Amino acid sequence: MTESEFLALTDAVFAQIEAALDAAGIDVDPLLAGNVLELEFDDGSKIIVNRHAANQELWIAARNGGFHYRLAGSEWRNTRGEGEFYADLAAAVRLHAAEDFSF
Repeated sequence: MTESEFLALTDAVFAQIEAALDAAGIDVDPLLAGNVLELEFDDGSKIIVNRHAANQELWIAARNGGFHYRLAGSEWRNTRGEGEFYADLAAAVRLHAAEDFSF
């Protein structure tokens, strides 16, 4: 995939994350700046979702660790173990927000 295709695809991922959090009523402040979507929670903790165009990966940094994902078919799969991007991000949001959340 070209860099432009990757950026368009990950723009859609960022938009989906923000829409899902808004629909769930999670009290979080999202801030999108370039390649980074920062989610700040009431307690001051943050989840950082970063797109790395050179590797065509999405990265998550949260209380429960740092994770890298690459598109495999139609899913963003963890490059260093088991896991899927949206499931792992939902788990991180539940941990930070102390509320139920899923995509």
